[in-house]
Amino acid sequence: GRSLSWSGAAGGAVYTHLLSSTRGAGFALGGLSAWRGLCDPVHHVAGQTGVSEGGSGGVGSLAVQIAQARGAKVIATASTRNQYLLKQLGTDLAIDYTKEKFEDKAKEVDVVFDTAGRETLTRSYGTLKRGGTLVSIQSQPDPEECRKHEIQGIFLASHPDAGELAEIAKLIDAGQIK
Repeated sequence: GRSLSWSGAAGGAVYTHLLSSTRGAGFALGGLSAWRGLCDPVHHVAGQTGVSEGGSGGVGSLAVQIAQARGAKVIATASTRNQYLLKQLGTDLAIDYTKEKFEDKAKEVDVVFDTAGRETLTRSYGTLKRGGTLVSIQSQPDPEECRKHEIQGIFLASHPDAGELAEIAKLIDAGQIK
């Protein structure tokens, strides 16, 4: 059945949304991480190209869908067994990271949304065009690498926000996030 799965409060405003318990549990923080990683620093995602590393994971798959709903071209990485999911999500370019390096295919992108950290983060700097944005939910992007590549680096930590949850709920209601 349906149950009250998430609620958020910010600045005195409270927003609640009804989802099944299993669906709702993953949407709150995962959805906020994806939303903030794409919409907060970038704002105008439409027409841009973004890479979601770990595009078949909980946060990465939400990032793919949010970016698409906002008009971006989406490149996403996943293992061989998760390529089907990337295709189901409508990814413009699905990269199997077990067979090829994403940096060989993703060039001059506007945004990289890193959910893996470590080596993947290190390999991401060179995929961005000058002025691009690297957002990581795992590690702080190296300020020197960001300066060298003339990009913005953001380390993102999530906390509940009613307004952002409301925007995510609109995308769910519109069928743009599954």
